[in-house]
Amino acid sequence: MVTGRSMPSWCAGDEVYGRSGELRTFCEDNGIGYVLRVGCAFRAELAAGVRPRADAAVTRFLTAARSWQIRAVAGSKGERRYAWAWVATTDHRHFLLIRKHLGTGELAYHYYYVPPRRPVTLMTLVRVACLRWPVEEDFGFGKDHFGLDHSQVRLYTALLRHIVLTMAAPAVCAVTAGQAKTRAPQPILPTRPDQEPPVDTGLIAPTVAEIKRLFNLVTRKHHPQDHHLKWVMWRRRHQARARWYHYRTRLRRNQPA
Repeated sequence: MVTGRSMPSWCAGDEVYGRSGELRTFCEDNGIGYVLRVGCAFRAELAAGVRPRADAAVTRFLTAARSWQIRAVAGSKGERRYAWAWVATTDHRHFLLIRKHLGTGELAYHYYYVPPRRPVTLMTLVRVACLRWPVEEDFGFGKDHFGLDHSQVRLYTALLRHIVLTMAAPAVCAVTAGQAKTRAPQPILPTRPDQEPPVDTGLIAPTVAEIKRLFNLVTRKHHPQDHHLKWVMWRRRHQARARWYHYRTRLRRNQPA
């Protein structure tokens, strides 16, 4: 989402960025809405002279069940469902957004800003808050599979070269995996919480990690290629079966009590 001034419409970040008053001021001065994670001790002015901690605001204003709304956002392993609630501040442009885990009741706090003349819904803010997930997953994936943090360079130019190469490699693998996914069969998934697993759950579509392993076959000489290809098929079949059980568990968890 980009504005006419080539500024992003929304900004999301974890507590490190949520504590930065300079970042929040910059976003507000440039018409950028934000949803930033904050700690439980963060204070916002909810009424004239009333600045409770975020956790105190929950116990004070969000005790009724109707204050919470369950929303689902797509994740890497299916939908992620949480209860969400928001509390307005005095200027009605800043809000506290609270996320509650449906199982454990664990709370996460966000502070957000909506620029003037920009109507938003709760679902919009939830999606912005959840933009951190793919970014964090991408950083972890880049470190684990492509050595994003494995450089031992000391100069800025060398560091940039390393980062560019380790970002270009997953980009090539991601494009290849995306093209392969368009030709993959539809996944076999459960439709009932009491459904028995099929004999064969099939294979997952080739992932970025598997594409990377296939590229590595040209450098792995200590085993024949057939050996590596068998492991690729075993992993894809095992992951498809794990995905099937994961979805069934979610169906059971979402059943009404």
